[in-house]
Formats: sequence, C-alpha cells, structure tokens
Amino acid sequence: MDPMFTMEQLVAELNKYNYHYYTLDKPLISDKEYDALYDQLVALEKESGMTLPDSPTQRVGGELLKGFAQHRHLASLWSLDKAQNVEQLASWNARAAKLVADYNSKNPGNPLPELSYAVELKFDGLTLNLTYTDGRLVQAATRGNGVVGEGILAQVKTIKSVPLSIPYKDGTIEVQGEGIMNLSVLESYNQTAAEPLKNARNAAAGALRNLNPKVTAERRLSAFFYNVGYSDNIRFDSHKEMMDFLRDNHFKVNPFITYFQNFDDVVEQLQDIQERRSGLDYLIDGAVIKIVDMRTREALGYTDKFPRWAVAFKFEAEETTTVLESVSWEVGRTGKITPVARVEAVELAGVTVQNCTLNNIGDIERKNLKHALGTRVFIRRSNDVIPEILGKVTEESDGEEIVYPEHCPACGSPLEQRGAHLFCNNNLECKPQIIGKITHFASRDAMDIETFSVMTAEQLYNELNVREPADLYTLTFEDLIKLDRFGEKKANNLLASLEKSKSRDLASFLFALGIPNTGKSTTKMLAEHFRDLHAVMNATAEELVALPDVGGIVADSIVGFFADPMIKAGIEKMLSLGVEAKAPEAPRVVSTDSFFSGKTVVLTGTLHQLTRDEAAEKLEALGAKITGSVSKKTDLVIAGEKAGSKLAKAQQLGIQVIEDENEFIRLLNTEA
Repeated sequence: MDPMFTMEQLVAELNKYNYHYYTLDKPLISDKEYDALYDQLVALEKESGMTLPDSPTQRVGGELLKGFAQHRHLASLWSLDKAQNVEQLASWNARAAKLVADYNSKNPGNPLPELSYAVELKFDGLTLNLTYTDGRLVQAATRGNGVVGEGILAQVKTIKSVPLSIPYKDGTIEVQGEGIMNLSVLESYNQTAAEPLKNARNAAAGALRNLNPKVTAERRLSAFFYNVGYSDNIRFDSHKEMMDFLRDNHFKVNPFITYFQNFDDVVEQLQDIQERRSGLDYLIDGAVIKIVDMRTREALGYTDKFPRWAVAFKFEAEETTTVLESVSWEVGRTGKITPVARVEAVELAGVTVQNCTLNNIGDIERKNLKHALGTRVFIRRSNDVIPEILGKVTEESDGEEIVYPEHCPACGSPLEQRGAHLFCNNNLECKPQIIGKITHFASRDAMDIETFSVMTAEQLYNELNVREPADLYTLTFEDLIKLDRFGEKKANNLLASLEKSKSRDLASFLFALGIPNTGKSTTKMLAEHFRDLHAVMNATAEELVALPDVGGIVADSIVGFFADPMIKAGIEKMLSLGVEAKAPEAPRVVSTDSFFSGKTVVLTGTLHQLTRDEAAEKLEALGAKITGSVSKKTDLVIAGEKAGSKLAKAQQLGIQVIEDENEFIRLLNTEA
C-alpha cells in the first residue's frame, strides 16, 4: 500500500479522535489504541522522511473550544518525548550524557555536573498553567497548542487545592500542574449522578473546560503541581529547589517524587511505581524522568517539540475498549444477584480479559449499558482484580437490550429488588446460596477448616446432602471415603480439621455465621462486649446501637438474623455437636501512657517481622484503636512494603507515617 495514502488515513483518523477527546470530551477509543495508531504514524513519517502539514505529530495539543477566551502563555508548554521500554529510556539517557560530555569538552573551565535524575508520576488529567502576579492568581489556562490555551480562571478557582494567593510577591510566575479527579471522588459522584462519568481523566477535563463553574465545583477536583515554567525574577539551581519553592508557596506537590544519582536506580524506581500504581487514588499513565540540574537543562535545550532534559516513561495501559458480548447472572451467598459481563477478548495490563464486573442493575442503568450488547465499551483493570466496565463508547442506545431476570437463575424463585440490587429470598433451597454460606463458614477468618474449598462444599451438597454448616459436624469417615477424589488421607484430614474448628473463639464463630452487614471488626467487638453467644443472640437493637460503630441498620441486621428460627436451630445443633464458640480471654490491661495510647492507627502494606493481626494486637494492648481506612481522624499510619492508596492519602492529609518497620518494632518493644 502507498505509504502516503496510509499516512493520510492515519492523520485523518487521529485528528478525528483528537477532536472528540479534546474538544467534545467524548473519546471514541482508549489511550492504548490511540497510542498504537500514533506510533504507527511516527514510524511512517520517519521511514518516508515526509510529514503532512496537519499531522498530530506536529502539534502539542488540540483545537481551542469556542466560548473560552484565548490566553497566550508567557513561556511555551512543551510536550514530552516518550520511552515505551527500558531500552528507549537508556537511549535517551545516553544522548543526554553525550551532550553533556560534548559541552564539557568545549567548556573545561565551567563543566556541567554529572547527571542526576528526578522521577515523578505522570498524571492522567488536564494540564493547568497558572499565572500569579505579586502573589495573586490572575489567570489559569489549559495547555492548548502549547503557545495559546483557553482561559479557565473561574473553573480553576473552584479547586480547593489551588492557592488563590501565595507568599511569593516578587513579580510574575507561571506554574504548571495537572487537574485531576480522585478515583474515590469519582466513585462517590457516580453513586448519585444522573449521568455517571466514564473515567476520572475525562471527568476532570470536562469539568475544567465547562462554561459553568458550578459544574466544575460539583466534581471536587484536585491538582498536583510540578513546574515553574516562567518567572521574571526568581531562578532555581535544581529541580529539588523548584519543588521546595512550590511547597513553600502552598502548592500541592505529589509526595511520590524521588531523586537519584545512578541511572540504574531510576529503572528500579519505575518498577516500584508500576507496582504501586493500582493502589493510588488517581490515574497515572507513566512516570516522568527529569535531569535535576537547571544549568544542564539550559545547555541541553529543546528539539522542535520536546525538551532534551526530560522524558515520559509510558506504562502498560489499564484502560481500553472492547465489545460487550453477553451478560450472565450469578447468585451469591446472601442471595444477591450479580451481573457478569462477557466481552470480546482483549489484552489489558498484561493479561487477556474476557469477563468484567457490572456490580448490579443500578450500575447498568447509570452507565447507559441497558442497550449495549454488541457495542463497544470502555473497560479498566486495576488492583489485579476482575476488570470493570466504565461505560459505552457512544451515548446512543444502539445495541441489544440487557434483559434483567425476574426469577433466580439457580432455583427459579421470584426475585426481589432492593435498591440497586436483585435478591433471591429462597435461602433454604437455593444451591449457590447454600454452597456460598458453607464455604464462608469454613474460611480462614471464620472457622478455619483446613483443606476445605468451594469444590468441597459443592461435592458435599451434591453427594451427602449437606445443606447448612451444622451438617458438616455430622459427617463420618464412612460418608467421606465413598466420595470421588476422597481417599483415606483426605477424609481423615477433613475430619481432623472439623474437630479442631470446634474450639474456635466466639468472634470467629460469629463471623462464620455470615450475619448481614457485619464484618470481622464488628463480630470481634460483639464477642468482647457480650462474652457469651446467647447474650449476643438475645441482644436488643437498643443495646446494640449503644455499642461503638453500630448504627441502626447493623443493629436491625443482627437482631433480625438471630430472630430466624432456622438460624437458631442450626446454632443449637452445632453446640450440641461440640462447637464451643468460646468466649474471648479476659481483656488485657491496656496501656494509657504509651506512644500509641489513644491514637487511631491504620496498618497498610506488608510487614515482615510480624503479621498484620499480631501488629494490631500489640497496638491495641498499647492503647491504640485500629481502623481500616484513613481519614482526618487518623493519627498514625504504619506503612509496610507496597503500601498503596492509604499511604498516599495519609501523606496528602499530613498524617504521621511510620514507614521504617524496624522503627515500628522498636516503638512496640519500648512501650511494651
């Protein structure tokens, strides 16, 4: 095929996608797909030596929106060259080192220092360029084409992390950053939004380029800042000095910025960022590597489009598009019916994706997926879990309808809708519910029945008529030995595990029962407060509401659960078969004068010298309160290896963090 014809097609296609992305805020393809087409065009231009005048490779940004006043930047906003792998990154580094060596050979009396590097996150939002004169914010603009952008001062003023005035009063500066929407904010917004947002990147871009600042304010955006692009008075010797200036002037600077003298350490840091990526509360699509020394930056200069002293290292895309092929409905142990989407197989973040979560029918409605079968949808994969469908690529209802079930797909019972969910109420005869309850009962945090699995639960249901947890304690060797894949050793091991589980404590037993709206912390609190199974079973809603962290919904769930005669009969049967549900040991004396006394503490990441449960137990003995999430009420975060979003949130809120495990152990031992 004629290369020129292919280039013309690619340019037309990419410009169409740019228009939908930058001007209409309605992307038609994912970043991953766009990058593949863009890279194909770059390769053709390099091979042919020709560049079409309207090629997107010749521009930094897209077209301006009508309705916004144009703003000419005081200094150009440059794009960044890309490195897709370590080899390309090493080539960039080698070019920079050669240029420094050439400069030093010509200027032996005033040589540049050895290269050192800053590594920052590459945020996936909308670039902001803020102008401050004599300490006051006087303009804010988008990147635009790098020379002229769109004035969005009223919109940017709604971002609470953007200072309206700064301590630095000496003339005019331009500060660059990225407007973002935190993923937790997006999730909260979509719970009540009439029109849910597809992803955080477009949510931020659409809000900042909306002519109504009230819409921007509703999105609760944030921003990180990373560069002073222009100043008529101040100069910096290093990138670190610039970052300190930004922090000192009340700009929000992301805590994930590191400095290295050795290029190999840069490569290692990139791997660490990729591992942390899924735990962040905002989108990133890579990292930016910058040379620290400012005089070196000036000597290296710029190409026509990029600075030679910085490069963007692109990560594997976590978002793409594919075709929604079908939706099936699965029944959980509580009777909740969950839709599971089957999509056309697609590579995403290093794996082949075929199944995606849809959460519930409310999720389907909010994301405009009711008529989406056979159409393209956006999907995102994070935290190494089943990917999520974000929404349709187009807004039209041009696909086949997803039909909601009226009867349970497992037992045929009529379904009941509660809020956004469908439920099967046939909890005594619905096979998936029974198998799910038995599997949960046997799980590690519950009765900890070793060698038990969901396959075991299904086999016992099918072949030995096990219908409730109590039936497990009636099993005999003769029952088990006749089952397929159950030899003498496996049968004896299961019976030994069942016998051992009878001595599990009250908190574990209560958790194993699967009381609706309760988790491990609640059942532990109930066990420690009441210290007797029947006292818990007979507790009133008034008594329960008076306990810490128990509201009306949880109290009603507990009372309603134990009011069920079938539940009570099953519990009494287990007690008669030897299950003890032992009361916890007498509460230990809790320290009131340790470093941890009275502090609300969050544990996150992996500890190597003790388990998370052991750490929590020691902290509680020293007077700390352990919680699972970081908030303004948190006093201290203990961050182990690969700590993610909780650590990031703590740093953003200015909460004290202990990242050195040896220091944490020292404090525990000192105060014990």
